[in-house]
Amino acid sequence: MAKKKILFISQEITPYLPESEMAHIGRYLPQGIQEKGKEIRTFMPRYGCINERRNQLHEVIRLSGMNLIINDTDHPLIIKVASIQSARMQVYFIDNEDYFQRKHVITDDKGTFFADNDERSIFFTRGVFETVKKLRWAPDLIYCQGWFTALVPLYLKKEYHEDPMFAHSKVVFSTYNDQFDGTLHKDFAQKVLSENITSKDVSIISEPTHTNVNKLAFDYSDGIIFNSQEVDPELKEYAAKSGKPITEYTTPEEYVNTYSAFFDKILENTPSKK
Repeated sequence: MAKKKILFISQEITPYLPESEMAHIGRYLPQGIQEKGKEIRTFMPRYGCINERRNQLHEVIRLSGMNLIINDTDHPLIIKVASIQSARMQVYFIDNEDYFQRKHVITDDKGTFFADNDERSIFFTRGVFETVKKLRWAPDLIYCQGWFTALVPLYLKKEYHEDPMFAHSKVVFSTYNDQFDGTLHKDFAQKVLSENITSKDVSIISEPTHTNVNKLAFDYSDGIIFNSQEVDPELKEYAAKSGKPITEYTTPEEYVNTYSAFFDKILENTPSKK
């Protein structure tokens, strides 16, 4: 029997970024799932603060070279890769000079939220899908974590659902207590539209707050994980009303086993679309 394939898409992964609740899970959950017999691929953004020499990142020429059009502008897609030797695990990085060369992650050195974080999120999400297509690696399940990955479920169910690589993929979205103040760019919803994604599909992010961006991810997910002890109560209520499978916060000692069982449960269910 062929191994199940799990695609991990993370906003943060240690050791490439300082350790946090999210970065820790981004690093150790894929390893744990791999050790349980699954095949994995892992992606994160190549933020400019990541030291390429120390972490031994190198460009994958055969995967790079595509342009993604966002808000009527071409942006070259560059793919890099590094290995975590102790885990026998590779990490793929989505890079672009316009979006990921700055020396900070989500905010500048004064703590100001980057005005183009909406486009950075779109580019990252689409970049992952296009790279996985080039790898010709069809995931059975996609696990994405952090608001920066919140478009993954939407793109899977609306933009890539007829692609053979993703036609049978399930998706689990994992939310954190990673709020940002204010909203993403007011035109975020407009920038996401395509031949397959309509204004109705993304009406919930007409006001793109952290809460609404997470709700959009819930709408198109097959399962939801709460990965922080303290999560927006409105999101808890929204998830409960959706009727979708939910896993609550689990301790660092238990999350690999708990999430592995949750993934198996999702994989056993029939594919769903909104």
